[in-house]
Formats: sequence, structure tokens, C-alpha cells
Amino acid sequence: MEVIYQYAWLIPVLPLLGAMLVGLGLISLNQVTNSLRQLNAAFIISLMGLAMALSFALLWSQIQGHAPYTRTLEWAAAGNFHLNMGYTVDHLTALMLVVVTTVAVLVMVYTDGYMAHDPGYVRFYAYLSLFGSSMLGLVVSPNLVQVYIFWELVGMCSYLLVGFWYDRKAAADACQKAFVTNRVGDFGLLLGILGLFWATGSFEFNVMGDRLAQLVQTGAVSNLLAIVLAILVFLGPVAKSAQFPLHVWLPDAMEGPTPISALIHAATMVAAGVFLIARMYPVFEHVPAAMNVIAFTGALTAFLGATIAITQNDIKKGLAYSTISQLGYMVMAMGVGAYSAGLFHLMTHAYFKAMLFLGSGSVIHGMEGVVGHDPNLAQDMRLMGGLRKYMPVTAITFFIGCVAISGIPPFAGFWSKDEILGKVFAVNPLLWAIGWLTAGITAFYMFRMYFVTFEGKFRGNQTNLWQKLKSPAGMGIVTGFDAAPAFGPGAMTKGELEATEEHHHDDHSHGHGHGHSQYPHESPWTMTLPLAILAVPSILIGLLGTPFANYFEEFIFPPSETLAEVVEKAAEFNPSEFYIMAGASVGISLIGITLASLTYLLGKINPVAIAAKIQPLYEFSLNKWYFDDIYHRVFVVGLRRLARQVMEVDFRVVDGAVNLTGFFTLITGEGLKYLENGRAQFYALIIFGAVLGLVIVFGVT
Repeated sequence: MEVIYQYAWLIPVLPLLGAMLVGLGLISLNQVTNSLRQLNAAFIISLMGLAMALSFALLWSQIQGHAPYTRTLEWAAAGNFHLNMGYTVDHLTALMLVVVTTVAVLVMVYTDGYMAHDPGYVRFYAYLSLFGSSMLGLVVSPNLVQVYIFWELVGMCSYLLVGFWYDRKAAADACQKAFVTNRVGDFGLLLGILGLFWATGSFEFNVMGDRLAQLVQTGAVSNLLAIVLAILVFLGPVAKSAQFPLHVWLPDAMEGPTPISALIHAATMVAAGVFLIARMYPVFEHVPAAMNVIAFTGALTAFLGATIAITQNDIKKGLAYSTISQLGYMVMAMGVGAYSAGLFHLMTHAYFKAMLFLGSGSVIHGMEGVVGHDPNLAQDMRLMGGLRKYMPVTAITFFIGCVAISGIPPFAGFWSKDEILGKVFAVNPLLWAIGWLTAGITAFYMFRMYFVTFEGKFRGNQTNLWQKLKSPAGMGIVTGFDAAPAFGPGAMTKGELEATEEHHHDDHSHGHGHGHSQYPHESPWTMTLPLAILAVPSILIGLLGTPFANYFEEFIFPPSETLAEVVEKAAEFNPSEFYIMAGASVGISLIGITLASLTYLLGKINPVAIAAKIQPLYEFSLNKWYFDDIYHRVFVVGLRRLARQVMEVDFRVVDGAVNLTGFFTLITGEGLKYLENGRAQFYALIIFGAVLGLVIVFGVT
């Protein structure tokens, strides 16, 4: 098995090679490369498949007990400073490599059907391969500098993919928003990296953690400075994993094609933030105040994402806020020291969230032929309904994803989410209460999404509803309460429908127009096969982390612990405590599912009337806690005003000083030209006058 480790560097290099070769083909032989669409796709998928096979081999080797393997070479040296680059393979690396490559391969297969008619088909595959390579390079990085390099490459790829349809204003704005928001977090991360190196003299994760703890203990570094450095590093994951208050970019990133939404939300960009927290855990665990900041940030983000998702009508944006909420769970787990629980939820979430996003793409693909090329119609759940009859594979897999994310046993999400809640309760009951309440809200909005999309009667062919969406009738259209007050959950915000004319098609082309079919259709096998495959881990993979036989925790545990300590803790399993905690989390989820059923499946509860009674809260959720409005007024409008003031200062003060200097030079030059007339007698007179003046002045004094 040692030979496999020597070639582990191929895992990020293989997809990079595919992206490079296809990219060069697009640059040099564009027409030929684009004409060989599926050949290029098969080439890129094959290379990622090879990377996946190597990843599974490394994971199996690590499971069998192979020691962690690190291989580096000196990249830069100056005096006593030495910087190494290379790759490392340990338990965490092996797990993440498998998660990233499996999801990436399935997304690439799915892309063939989803992007079949898009003129940028080959370019999209090149971007996907580069994105996967960047994330894999980040995962195998042995030190913080190399992590930062690939961290920025991941951000660059997300910019390219979110803005893939760059001729659409919404997509162009979304990728810029993602780029700018991540720059804020990345700047903090860079400052934290430099500060930690200044304090510890190293970029190695374990070395930084041990030295920082020693320096704080001896008083060489103040505790406050250690907290500041840890929080600065945490700013990177806050932006990348869309945590409060830098979460605003992720829902807008839905302007990209759905396959990239699945990859971003499941295994690459947002997972990078949680992965970095795990890698930096040796530093964070020695700074309790920073751990508290991480935990409360995660809890607030989980609650925020869930409360916004509850009023979303766009199926992709609803899933985007769901991702924000679930990432909050992972970050909260890391903050309370539940290292393995957070990574366990990262793994389970990667599979069922990839399936949910690909399922939403399948729904959009099926709706296009009915409602046309307007994404605000093709993605609006109020125009769906009854899709289970027409898209059975998509419906079944989407239902599995909803059950898994809601935390219903024995599906994967139950085991990981319940483990997080159990560990959080032992540390901070307040955080547990937030997570517990969020679990109920999650179950409600996910089954709201399922019932509105797949149950009832199909509404997409009722063209009278298309115009009705322009009024704030909201979910009354779905539940039959549209005769009630013209107000309800899911009403579009002002200008949202009017903006549809500025949008082009979200999936395959950029035209407008209406569909040509009365009913949607099931997606091709290249799209349904990945859904079926992802359904398997969404159901079963959670069994690896059951509290009575937690194989996952025995494999993934904090760097500060040993396997013996983990096994000893596992032996302390208390069945009564587990049943109480699991019962509480399942109970709140069942309440959420029941309320969603009564409202959106059986029509026993009028959501329009409820929204009217709690209008301020409804508006608060519908307007996304007003974060976008506040940021627009403070940072966009405010910075424009500041720029105008700076321009005024530049024009009046800086330019004024320059112009005054020129004017003074002009005036003095004009005056002096009359003195420089070339007459010796006139010069003598000037000298005589000057001497006489000096005599008078000094004679008087």
C-alpha cells in the first residue's frame, strides 16, 4: 500500500490535467473542441474517476491502520525561513478525498444531461474539473500556506461557475457578490495566518497549536492576542461556509447552473470552511473564547438560515438557505468540541444535499418545457405540484433527501444531527435549544418544499396563475386559500416578478418564451442515475456513526485525543440518555412534518391568515432578516457616497493645490519677465535699491 501513498499527488493533479488540456483546446481549437462535446466530458469524468479510485484506496489503507503519510519538498527559503510544499494523507484527508471525488463524479455525470443543449457545455466541464482539483489540493495540503493558495483557487472557480452565464445581469452580480464577500473573510484569514506565523514561527497545524498554547501559558503572548488571531483565521470559514454575517452570497450563487450549486453546497466551497476549522482545531481548542465565538456563530447561522428558508418559493434558494442552516450545525459542533460529530454531519450532508440540489435541477429541467425559459417561473414551487406522477425517480429521491435532512431515523441525517445535539447539550443547553428548535423548522420547510412541488395537482399549465404570481397572494395559490387576504407565505418581494424580463433561461439556453408541453417529464438517465446512487448513502451512511457502534468516531477523532481515549468514551454510552435526546429531536421534527402536511398537503391550516396575523415576522423572514437591504444601504450606497466625497476632496483640495501651484508659477513667471530685460543699468538699479533697503532696515534696528 506504500506505493499508493507515493502517487497520492495524482488525486488533485488528474482533474487539473483534464481542465488544462480541455482549456487549451478551447483556446487554440475552439470549434473542434466544442464539436467533441461528449468526448471531452468522458475524458474529464474518467480522470476524476481515477482520482476517486485512488481516494478509495487511500481511505481503505487508512482504515486498515496505515500511519499518516506526508511528503514535502522545500519550496522557498530565506535565512532561517523554510517553506515546504507537498501533500499529506491522514484520516481526515482520506475521508474528504472520497467525499469530494464521489460527489464530483456524480455531478459531472449529471451535467451531461442537464447542460446537453448549452453552448458552454465543454467550458463548464473544464471549470468543474478545475474546481474539483482546487478542492482536492486544499484537502491534501500539509500546511496553512498551501491551504491558502488552494483556498483562493476554490474561490476563483466558484466565481467562474456562479457567473457561468455572464451575459445575464443577475449571474454577473451574483458572482461579484460572492467574490467581494469572500474577500472580506479571506483578508481576515490572511491576517490570522501572518499573525500566527509571527507568534509561533510555523505554518504547520499541530506545531502552531502547541506553540501558541505554550506562549499563552508562559505569558509570552497575551490571551487577548491569541483570541484575536484565532477569530481572524475563523473569518475565512465564516465567508467560505456562509456563516453569519457573511452568508449573503450563497443564496445569490443559485444564479449558476444547478450542477455547480450541488457541488458548491455539498462537497467543495462551503465544505472547505468546515474542513479548515477541523485542520485548525489544534489552534482553536487552546483558545476557549474563540471556541465560544465559533459555537454561537454556528448556532445563530443555523437558526437564521432555517427561518429564512421557511418563506422561500424558489426551490433552489430554499435549498441554499437550508445549506446555510446545516453548515451552522457543523460549525456549532466544532465550537463545542464535537469534532467528529461536525465532520460526520459534513459527510452525511454532502450526500443528501447533493441529491436534493440535483433533484431540484431535475425538477427545473422538467418544468422548462411547460413554463418556458424564465427561471423565476421554472423554479417557482407555486407553479409545480403533482410532479410525483410525472417524475417518479426525482420525487422518490427528493423525498429521501427531505427525510434525511429532517433527522428521521434510520436515515443518515438523524445520526449525525442527533450526535451534534447530544454533544451540544452536554456543553451548553442554550445552544442545544437553538439547534433543537431549528431541527423542527428544518423539517417543516423541507416537507413544505416536497408537498408543494410533488403532491397535489400540477399548476404549471394554468397560465392564469402566472399572472397571479404578480400579486402577493403567496401560498394561497397552492393551498386553495387564495381568496383570503392578498398576503401569504412565499409572496415575492417587490420587483422580483418585474425582474423576470431581465433574466434569461437558467439552465440550457438564454432565450425567452413559453413551453411547448402541458406536463413535465422525467429527466434522462444521466440525471436520474446520480440521484439513485446518492440515495444509497443518504439512507445508509449514517449507520457508520451510531452511538452504540460509532465506527466513524473511531476513525475520525480530534488530533489532541488518542484512539484509546475515544474507545473509552464510546464504552460510556448511556442508552437512556440517547433515547431521551433522540426522542426530543425526532419529536420536534415530526411536529414540523405534521404542520407541513396539514398546511400544504391536506389544506387544513390557512398559511395566508397566519401570515397576516404575524405580518412583521413574516416580512422579516421574507426579506431575509433585511441583511441584503442593510448591506446595500451601508456598503453599496454608503461607499458610493464616501467615494463621491473622496472625489470632491480630490477635485477641490488635491487638484486645487496642484492648480494653485501652477497658477502661482504662472503669475510669478509673468512678473519676473519684466525684471529680466537684459539692461545692465536696470540690474544695477535693482541692486542699489536692495542694498539701500537693507541699510535702512538694519540701520533702524
